[in-house]
Amino acid sequence: MEQKKLLDKNKNPFFNNAEIALFNATYNGEPAGRIAAIIDHRFNKFHNRRTGFFGFFECIDNQSTVDLLFKVAEDWLKERGMKDILGPANPGMMDEIGILVDGFDKYPSILMPYHKSYYDKLIKQAGYDKEMDLLTFLVTQDSVDRERAERAVNIVKKRLPGIKIRKINLKKIRDEVRIIKEIFNSAWKNNWGFIPLSTEEFDALASDLKTIVDTDFAHIAEIDGTPVGFSVAFPDYNQIFRNMNGRLLPLGIFKILWNKRKINKIRTALMGVIPKYQGKGIDVLLHRESIQNGVVRNYYSSEVGWILENNVHMVRVAEKIGGELDKRYRMYSKKLV
Repeated sequence: MEQKKLLDKNKNPFFNNAEIALFNATYNGEPAGRIAAIIDHRFNKFHNRRTGFFGFFECIDNQSTVDLLFKVAEDWLKERGMKDILGPANPGMMDEIGILVDGFDKYPSILMPYHKSYYDKLIKQAGYDKEMDLLTFLVTQDSVDRERAERAVNIVKKRLPGIKIRKINLKKIRDEVRIIKEIFNSAWKNNWGFIPLSTEEFDALASDLKTIVDTDFAHIAEIDGTPVGFSVAFPDYNQIFRNMNGRLLPLGIFKILWNKRKINKIRTALMGVIPKYQGKGIDVLLHRESIQNGVVRNYYSSEVGWILENNVHMVRVAEKIGGELDKRYRMYSKKLV
């Protein structure tokens, strides 16, 4: 249901400023692969580029099939004036992105992709180079350094005496989304691959996520009442979904309601602090708040990510709170000549 909505041009506001073409490959009459060619006009306008994207890539372990899929997508993009290709983005840079290249022995967390181990080799042999790696870190009750975290919290509170961490108010979700949008667009504007998200995209995101958001893990940081940062983590419903075979009806909804009490992991999916207050430890306070609430509810672990491999500050924050590198995802690029 969610995948259908994601690809529906009438329901996904991403397509208000984007185009997409979907291609399937068969081998001896059997499904063998798929790929999407995507043009995000807002991305190109913001970055002054002519970049196309590939997305929704899946394929059998067959180089000829992979080469054919990419050729079809590249030709479609070249016909529309694109000069290079980046991906995967499914379909945009704020959706699932990247190919898993390390961490195949672990289940994917909610809203994170999973791939076969041979994808990296096939994509590179199709002429693509690594563009950027995206990292996730795992914090557990065993690895978290609570004493160090408490010292950091005390230092931040002395440095910023007006700091307060509050829960997101789901009864005022649209107002909260506006706050998060402003912080996100300010905090991420200098990061690789950034594009400011529209109000429509954030509203759609809020509509999708409010059913799984848990206010114990969704917070806004304020200084003297002014929002300066936020963090949104979700209970890892993939622990339930992976046993449902993709089916919500007729019994899936009851499995969710019954088994949600067994979830013991969260994933910190979104976080941002406005530039004026970056590097002052607010992100540590936000992480610590979710971790503390998780301990009370017997959650064992938290996945933090993804984090850009060149975002040294956030990598260090993840390490300081006890995070260990858990998975690595890769974005690829190629010139279209």
